[in-house]
Amino acid sequence: MLPNDSFSDQSCQSSDSEIDTLAASDKPEEACGVFGVYSPGEQVATLAYFGLYALQHRGQESAGIAAFDGNQVSLHKDMGLVSQVFNETILGKLPGSLAVGHTRYSTTGSSRVVNAQPAIVPTRLGSLALAHNGNLVNTAQLREELSERDHDFITTTDSEMIALALGDEVNDGKDWVEAATSAFKRCSGAFSLVIGTPDGILATRDRNGIRPLVLGTLPKDDPESPDRYALASETCGLDIIGADYVRDVQPGELVWITADGLTSVQWAEKAERKLCIFEMIYFARPDSVMHEESLYSYRLRIGRQLAQESFVEADIVIAVPDSGIPAAIGFSQESGIPYAEGLIKNRYVGRTFIQPTQGMREAGIRMKLNPLKDVLAGKRVVIVDDSIVRGTTSRKIVKALRDAGALEVHMRISSPPVTHPCFYGIDTDTQDHLIAATKSVAEIGEQIGVDSLEYLSWEGMLTATKEDTNSFCSACFTGDYPISVPDQVKRAKLILEKVAPV
Repeated sequence: MLPNDSFSDQSCQSSDSEIDTLAASDKPEEACGVFGVYSPGEQVATLAYFGLYALQHRGQESAGIAAFDGNQVSLHKDMGLVSQVFNETILGKLPGSLAVGHTRYSTTGSSRVVNAQPAIVPTRLGSLALAHNGNLVNTAQLREELSERDHDFITTTDSEMIALALGDEVNDGKDWVEAATSAFKRCSGAFSLVIGTPDGILATRDRNGIRPLVLGTLPKDDPESPDRYALASETCGLDIIGADYVRDVQPGELVWITADGLTSVQWAEKAERKLCIFEMIYFARPDSVMHEESLYSYRLRIGRQLAQESFVEADIVIAVPDSGIPAAIGFSQESGIPYAEGLIKNRYVGRTFIQPTQGMREAGIRMKLNPLKDVLAGKRVVIVDDSIVRGTTSRKIVKALRDAGALEVHMRISSPPVTHPCFYGIDTDTQDHLIAATKSVAEIGEQIGVDSLEYLSWEGMLTATKEDTNSFCSACFTGDYPISVPDQVKRAKLILEKVAPV
């Protein structure tokens, strides 16, 4: 630690054996959530807590907050949900004028407390605390560059690589903005970052803006007082603390927030927006706003489009809750088939350390979804979901519907078939484990046991955005990656998939 820097770590240490071992769901797993707040005189750690609470859907593995009080940075992070990691006593030990927070689902780096964020790195200007949503594709190159400068790596994450690169640029004599500009140009891949420093908050998105990041202002009592700012992965993170959405951080833009106000620097030349389309279909909360409307509205439209493309005679339309509900309602509105609740979700099933016995599994224990027999019995059912990755969960759901008395089960998916893995911050299987990469739609339908299966078209998905269709990344459906992915990264993903524990 440098002499002018003071650092206290309030984090608890959880053992790897305590990590939840529930089987992965048949979904692409969430990206991470990042949050930042600059509000001198306020309880910034508490504001960060609520911001992360609203972003909990983006990652349920670990959570952390770092708060800055001058050169003093206080950190608390641990494995678990936001509400499990923090309480009022802990938040009271995180004083300051600014704070950054993170809620994590791991993509690069294993599931251990040491890999929880924010990542702290000391520099000649004081410590920085970095929260990252995304995934780099040149981590190996960055690690090699940093190794040549005799860095000792604490974590196995690409996020630490970004933080160390930024620290190096600062230690080479640059100020925060100059250093950040240089460091970001060394990074390739997807990264939305919120970075706390003793002097202010840095925030940026990669040159393609693959992962989202929004800027807001907090209300103030005195109109003459300086503006107070918040940054979040989604607008729902602003809403919860009463902040007003101002705008998106743009692709390749650096935002610098200090006592002097907000400064914007465009560090990336030829920036071209390629927002992950799955943010709109599934990841982001339906009440979050993108393109001046809630994502609920977009999901209604893709449900309507799905009904136009794949109508079927049926008695009721149901959803796989919760993410399939808006599209199912849209399907119902367009088709004229009544919408009903056919599956009830247990929303209190989170991280659990108690595993069902094999006998319980064989008896059909249903921890998350339970069918309503009196709604389903004797009915021809359309069930709407947002995606199928492996098909395992879909098969179980279809069987549960039939066991509840459904006469016919027709599945409709409000996205195209997922045929390629993601390398930009979403945890998907390797291509050989993606059911749509190896089977036709008819073969998938037969495997999951439905009477019919149809997916939304790629064109319908993009047209429904009402935006420039070239401004989205849809590589998981097409294999057209906007950022080149090195072959060694593709091979590494395949190797990790083969050695990962069941």
